[in-house]
Amino acid sequence: MQRVTFVRYTAKPGHADENERLSRAVFTELRAKQPAGIAYALCRNGDDFTHIFLNLAEDDSDVLTGLESFKAFSAEGPARHVAPPEVIRLSASVVEAYGFERTPALA
Repeated sequence: MQRVTFVRYTAKPGHADENERLSRAVFTELRAKQPAGIAYALCRNGDDFTHIFLNLAEDDSDVLTGLESFKAFSAEGPARHVAPPEVIRLSASVVEAYGFERTPALA
């Protein structure tokens, strides 16, 4: 089995840019460490955020949540969010995927 995780939440007014900055630090660390077998995406629409994580190697998220940048991002999360995030975690077999393999960094 593999891990598929979706996390959705709304940042408090005035905290969305800080949230994005802390999130982008996770991507910087991922690019530096280049862990194999994972895909991670951040989407933003105003103050609303969605994170999508795939671990194509195993059914856990430690490769992401163990990063120092992710710990820093998560530490003050509740203070930046309007309400607790909606989290969906699935143990599933990914049947097909497109675009996760070599998605260029978006500026």
